Amino acid sequence: MTYASLSPQAALPSPSTAVWQLGPVPIRAYALCIIVGIVLACWVTERRLRQRGVAPGAVLDIAVWAVPTGIIGARIYHVLTSPEKYFGAGGDPMKAFAIWEGGLGIWGAVAGGAIGAWIAARQLGIPFSVVADALAPGLPLAQAVGRIGNWFNNELYGGRTTLPWGLEIHRMDPDNPGHALRDDAGQPILEPGLYQPTFLYEALWNLGVVALVLVLDRKLRLGRGRAFAVYVMGYTVGRFWIELMRTDEANQIFGVRLNVWTAALVFLGALLYFVRVRGPREYLIPLGAAATPTPPTTSDVSQVDLSEQEAGARAAAPEGYRVVSEEQFRTWQDTGVAPPEPADGDDDGSDEPAPTGDPARADGTRDAHDGERADARPADRDS
Repeated sequence: MTYASLSPQAALPSPSTAVWQLGPVPIRAYALCIIVGIVLACWVTERRLRQRGVAPGAVLDIAVWAVPTGIIGARIYHVLTSPEKYFGAGGDPMKAFAIWEGGLGIWGAVAGGAIGAWIAARQLGIPFSVVADALAPGLPLAQAVGRIGNWFNNELYGGRTTLPWGLEIHRMDPDNPGHALRDDAGQPILEPGLYQPTFLYEALWNLGVVALVLVLDRKLRLGRGRAFAVYVMGYTVGRFWIELMRTDEANQIFGVRLNVWTAALVFLGALLYFVRVRGPREYLIPLGAAATPTPPTTSDVSQVDLSEQEAGARAAAPEGYRVVSEEQFRTWQDTGVAPPEPADGDDDGSDEPAPTGDPARADGTRDAHDGERADARPADRDS
C-alpha cells in the first residue's frame, strides 16, 4: 500500500524523477530549467538593450560575467545562511563546493550577477543602470522558469492543504538523488496529504512582476535603474508572503524565516532608491567604428550583398557609448547625425543629457572634429 490513496483525487501531481542519465552524464531537470531561464532572460535583455542603442550581441558579453558570478553568489549566500550543514557538527566543509547537490540562494544570485554585469558594463562602456533596466523584466521571467525545477525536485512546498490545487509530494530517495522512493510494487511513495504549491505561487507571481515592469516602464519611461527597482520591489513583496507559507527547514531570526527578513530589507532599499533617484531614460549612441547607424535599404533584395553587410557589422564594434536623450537618439537614428558633445565646462550638473543644437562654440567657432564627423555622416549613410 502507498500513501497515494490518502490523497483526494483532485490534486496537482509531482514528477517522481528529476534526473535522467545520458550515458555517464546525469541530466538534471533543475539545471535545464535554470538554463532555459537564462536563455529567455538574455533574449529579453538583448532586445531591450538594442532598443536603447546598444550594439547587437552585447548581452552575451554581459552574460559571460553575470552568469558565473551569479552562481557563485547564490552558492555563497546559501552556505552563509545554512552554515551548520557545512561547518557544524557532522558537517563537511568540502560539501560547500558541491553545487550539483543543490543549494542556491536567489539573493546571492542577484547580488553576484550584478557584480558580474557591472564588470562587463564597464568593459563595454555601457552605464550599469542601462543594463539593470534592460534586465528588469527578464530576470523574473528566468526565475519563474527556474521554479519549475523545484517542482521536479519535489521541494519548496508549503503546509498541508485541502485546496483542489494541493500538491502531491513524493518521498525522495536520499541514496538516489533525483528519484522517489518506491514501494515493494515499484510504485513511487507519496507523502500523506496535499501541500501548498509555493513554488507555483512564486512562478506565477514572477510572471506578474514581468508584466508590472513592462507596463510601468512603458508608461513612465523609467530610467536610471528605476525599472530594476520596480522588479526588486515586486519580487520581494511576493517572496515575503510566499516565504511565510513554506515549511522546509530554514534558519530563523526571532521565530521568522531569514528570507522573510531579507525580503523586507531588500524591498525597503529598492523603495528608497525608486523614490530618491530621478532622471529620464538613458539612450546610447555608439562611439568609434559603429558611430553611424545602418539605414534601411530601399533597393532590391537581390542587389544587396548580405554577407558583406554582416561582416561589416561584426567589425564595427563600438569603442564606447554616449548617453543622450530619447529625442536625440531618435534624431540620430533618422539622420545619422549625432548631437554635439558638450564642451569642457559646459556640464551644468543636471541629469538631463546634452541638448541638441549646432555644435558651434560660444565664441562662434566650431570644433574641427565635430565638423569632420558631421560632414562624414551623409557619405557614410549613402555607401
